[in-house]
Amino acid sequence: MPNPALIKAAAVVLSDERGRKGVGWIIVAILSPVILLLALLCSLGSGASSHNASVAELCFNGGTLPANTPPEYAACIEDMRGSFALLDSCILEINGMTEEGKSLDGTRVKAIFYALYFGAESHGDAPAFADCFVTYEDRTRTVTVTNEAGEEEALEEAYTAAILVDDLNTVYHNIASAMGITITDDQQANADSVYNLIRYGYSGGAGIGGTDVPFIGADGFCSPVGENWRNIVTSEFGYRKDPFTGQTKGHSGMDLAVPTGTSVRAALPGTVTVSQYSNSYGYYVMIDHGGGLSTLYAHNSKLLVSVGQTVQAGDIVSLSGSTGRSTGPHLHFEVRVNGERTNPRSYLP
Repeated sequence: MPNPALIKAAAVVLSDERGRKGVGWIIVAILSPVILLLALLCSLGSGASSHNASVAELCFNGGTLPANTPPEYAACIEDMRGSFALLDSCILEINGMTEEGKSLDGTRVKAIFYALYFGAESHGDAPAFADCFVTYEDRTRTVTVTNEAGEEEALEEAYTAAILVDDLNTVYHNIASAMGITITDDQQANADSVYNLIRYGYSGGAGIGGTDVPFIGADGFCSPVGENWRNIVTSEFGYRKDPFTGQTKGHSGMDLAVPTGTSVRAALPGTVTVSQYSNSYGYYVMIDHGGGLSTLYAHNSKLLVSVGQTVQAGDIVSLSGSTGRSTGPHLHFEVRVNGERTNPRSYLP
């Protein structure tokens, strides 16, 4: 819960028009369900948008706070920066225990931490929090050592490996148990928004970029996430560096960065042929549009249609998420022609 002193300070500033203009720093994040949206706007007297910065960005990226920052908020930012430094050390230690080139997404860890603890009097135990993102496994390996006679010999060595937890629902369950807290849907949505802001440069939201209304082109093809889809592409169709293995590998669709819970719409009229969970796609939907054309929508948090159901272009078929083999909230969108994956850019309006 936000610090009562912060709420009172914000209420005084926001209730007075002259105060709002004079202070130049408007606190929204810790009072709003979306914790970071314009959390701290710095007008620097002129109100120029080029100087705007958010609390989240100041916590993640550092920077000097303007002299007129209210002391309560400056203290919260410094507290979060201190906790982030501890988390960075924990993440570095865990990454030294992972294998196959895998590593924790530090931005994801800190985004969730921020959503849960910004403005709180206590930030809990950083190592215990970081451990919620992995499981540990005792293993053995063969190592070569040189003995006293100068000869090399093979020995079995015991070690502990850190295994990344890919499913965010499991991560949140781990955090709730380890930290002794209850995590709300709003806090999870806030964490996604913080992550999108820091990782992709925009905070997102279910209604951003027209996702709250269908965006259908002249040929009848509907964007699954609204008219802003071109600005939120994070991975194109074709060959790319695999985010899990680091190896070059073909990418069967297009990734669109949207927060968890964003409405995902059917691209064309058709019949739902798949609505289920898989280890790679997570919760996904597949729609047959006839003539050999089908579309696929993956990594959802919730499925809203069932197999055999008829849908129209623009109907909401699922809510986006980060299930399955995913590094963060997004929609993986595929277009298939006679079973062959093809570039969605050729179809999107």
